Amino acid sequence: MTDNFRPHFKLWLSTDDSEGVFGDGKWRLLEAIGRSGSLSSAATALGISYRKAWGDLKKAERCLGMKLIEKHRGGSGGGETTLTDAGKAWLRGYSDFRADVQKVVASAFERHIVNLERKEA
Repeated sequence: MTDNFRPHFKLWLSTDDSEGVFGDGKWRLLEAIGRSGSLSSAATALGISYRKAWGDLKKAERCLGMKLIEKHRGGSGGGETTLTDAGKAWLRGYSDFRADVQKVVASAFERHIVNLERKEA
């Protein structure tokens, strides 16, 4: 039975010149930075290296033409990473975009998959 099935998807935005400019991974990274105030903590929480997190954000910033984060060096207590206004706007906009896509995917799943029965082999 299809009772246990549910749709999952990965979503990302690309340009003609660059794949994966912004997507679920960078969205989750920005969310984690917003919560923790630290790129290092965000990377650890997501199970990715600091180097990958930093590289992903630099790629997004380069392709989008705007800064998404600001890093502030710290003293003995460590530094801080904050989202810029553009970073906050991308986080909100992508969240809304993804929610809309999720609704369309759920609707298509209901129309095309939910009522299917598995045929016996």
